[in-house]
Amino acid sequence: MKAMRWMIGLVVVALVMGCTSDDRDEQEELVEDHGSPAGSWSIMNAVPDARTEVSVTTDGDRVFMIGGFLPPEDEDSDERAPAAVDMYAWSPVSGEWENLGPIPGRTHHAGFVHLDGKLYVVGGYYDNTFDPHGQVWIYDIDADEWSEGSDMSTPRGALAYTVLNGRIHAIGGTVADAGEHDHEAHTTDAPDDSVGTHEVYDPASDEWERLAPMPTARNHHVAKAVDGKIVVTAGRAGNNFTMTETEIYDPASDSWSRGADLPTGRSGVAAERLGEWVYVFGGETFDRGAARTFDSAERYHIGLDRWEVLPSMPTARHGLGAAVVDDSICVISGGPEPGFSFGTDNECFIPVD
Repeated sequence: MKAMRWMIGLVVVALVMGCTSDDRDEQEELVEDHGSPAGSWSIMNAVPDARTEVSVTTDGDRVFMIGGFLPPEDEDSDERAPAAVDMYAWSPVSGEWENLGPIPGRTHHAGFVHLDGKLYVVGGYYDNTFDPHGQVWIYDIDADEWSEGSDMSTPRGALAYTVLNGRIHAIGGTVADAGEHDHEAHTTDAPDDSVGTHEVYDPASDEWERLAPMPTARNHHVAKAVDGKIVVTAGRAGNNFTMTETEIYDPASDSWSRGADLPTGRSGVAAERLGEWVYVFGGETFDRGAARTFDSAERYHIGLDRWEVLPSMPTARHGLGAAVVDDSICVISGGPEPGFSFGTDNECFIPVD
């Protein structure tokens, strides 16, 4: 197994770590309905800065992390949490985190992908506000240089993003004023400024194109490309923080269809694709009387239209990122409590089918 080359001296953790009796009861019910494939979690090298609402990607060798919030210098003041500026790279082989210096602008809840030796930062919110922007910044890994791409047509934060056929899809999120956007083009029927806007960026032409909007407007959701299509799930809109809708985009017909619901509704999750599965980790809810973070780990197979429940994460958290490392998935950073809490956790899951 390739992953074993960097798993020296790691601690494999108990799957029930930190679970309450209610959590265990809920997990047992989900396992009964969806099954529980084998797998194990390992605790990896902690993130240098405690953050939340980060963006994470990988070039296959290193894992990159940008953005998010840092703890305020004075935790007792009314000061807003500052947005992080430094980009970090983690080597699973050496176990070391390297500070690569500042990104061009402070941002959080941004899209972040790797494509052909470059990293793309797409949209998000300005600094420590929740004002969405559409800026695109491009980092050439070999040259260690930043450049600017064409702005996203519809500025958004807390959007979902993925790469399919060499293009970057930006789906959903929140806009400054949903009422100013055409409903048919953006799906503006959410009770807040969430939209279903779907736009795609072509790095070769540096141009954006609008595609069929996602049927369910939402934010704090995830998107991953698998089997030539895009799977979108989880998220929030208005007072619904535990969305379960799974929607699938087919580029051949520029159309959406409905998939099986996510077993555990939540928002502020992380996702990755490994093999034929889309994996979803963590999350939070602010539902009245039930505010919490989640240690849930679940995966979806588009061909079978089936979700499976996985062993729970060692640390419940939201606002985290995920990246594939060899044949495992590492979930990085995120807040252990709903809202503005901050963490340095780096935990990797190795599925065993």
